[in-house]
Amino acid sequence: MSNNTSKLDQLKSEGDINLTVHRNDWAKKQLDPETRHWLEEDARYFLHQSLSTPCLNVLKGCAGASIRDLQGRALLDFHGNNVHQVGFGNPRVIQAIVEQMKELSFCTRRYTNIPAIKLAKKLSDLAPGDLNRVLFAPAGTTAIGMALKLARAATGRFKTISMWDSFHGASLDAISLGGEAIFRKAAGPLLPGCEHVPPPDHRHCPFACGSACNLKCADYLEYVLEKEGDIAAVIAETVRCTPFIPPLDYWKKVRVACDKHGALLILDEIPICLGRTGRMFACEHYDVVPDMLVLGKGLGGGIFPLAALIAREDLNVASDKALGHYTHEKNPVAAAAALATIQFIEEENLLRRVQKLSAYALEKMRTMMARHELIGDVRGLGLLMGIELVKNHATMEKACDAAERVMYGALAKGLNFKVTMGNILTLTPALTITEDEMDQALSILTGCVSEAEACLQQREGS
Repeated sequence: MSNNTSKLDQLKSEGDINLTVHRNDWAKKQLDPETRHWLEEDARYFLHQSLSTPCLNVLKGCAGASIRDLQGRALLDFHGNNVHQVGFGNPRVIQAIVEQMKELSFCTRRYTNIPAIKLAKKLSDLAPGDLNRVLFAPAGTTAIGMALKLARAATGRFKTISMWDSFHGASLDAISLGGEAIFRKAAGPLLPGCEHVPPPDHRHCPFACGSACNLKCADYLEYVLEKEGDIAAVIAETVRCTPFIPPLDYWKKVRVACDKHGALLILDEIPICLGRTGRMFACEHYDVVPDMLVLGKGLGGGIFPLAALIAREDLNVASDKALGHYTHEKNPVAAAAALATIQFIEEENLLRRVQKLSAYALEKMRTMMARHELIGDVRGLGLLMGIELVKNHATMEKACDAAERVMYGALAKGLNFKVTMGNILTLTPALTITEDEMDQALSILTGCVSEAEACLQQREGS
């Protein structure tokens, strides 16, 4: 492996990057002149960054579980930035947006509106425990910022504990909490007091857990809480969207540790809320109620940018401060989109549907693993699923090159997904996806994994 390749692999945590040889090869083979023209225009006017511009392709349409590019090719979208719980272009969400735009398209500061109030009440009713107080924001990153400020106001402390390899947004405060090199590297001084601990990922664990988590990572988190003594909050993703799925006792142990040391527990469910895991909120799988819950992405129905902070009733303590004060905080159109989204999830019984389809897909993926040495692990919670590609099952050495080959091979065959941590095929389809569409996607994946294995064997034999 060249030194340059090794450096690039270290940046592939949140997603695949646009700096690789495989990206260039794919573009040469797959893009027509018109698409190239618009990509060149995009690259000319937008600031360049490794996770977006220069972009992969140009989209023209989206509907249901699929996207369509400028050349008319349809791709099942198992990425979707996790906004497409109810599918792209959901007719009920669009109808709610159009109707609200005709009546009240914006809510001026100092005023409220009925859709925003109804949405706050609905989230309060849905959220577990005494999570009854709500603030809205135009993006998940800004909602994380509000949670940070509320934690400081409520505790009188400023330090936090978060996880390495985590993602909480791209603003300076959010990357201070996050643990990804692609956002933090050479960014200069970050927010003070942001301590980091290893995530509950037993296969890549510094505590040598091996085949199952022994919760030493939770013990270490409590050790840091005790030694620091003045932590305001533990901030973490309930389930990392790669996905890393903590054992059932992990969050219970962290909850007890937070209570013991006077720290708040803030769970970030921005990409995985509203049914992605088979429950409305992922923390429900762990029978744990955080002090704050942060939602986003799919809350706006895959159309409107909208996020929410839901806090415990007794954290309503900052009436003399401005926690958010965002221009579109109580946007009535965004609220109407969110209400229609939640109504669709409930009326179509999507939670039960996700549970059933998840069991079906994971069984097929485990059959794939049994047949392919390249697959080192298969995991999932609801329709948050991942296939980890490795060079060696004993060492779990990442097969980053093979993961890129699989991804670009799948794109050419009609399946879109992202690669996280350099080697994990992260699969997050619309919750409305059909069983036939799932079969189609898994068939494409199987073929592409076989092709990548054949390529590896050919290189090893030469």
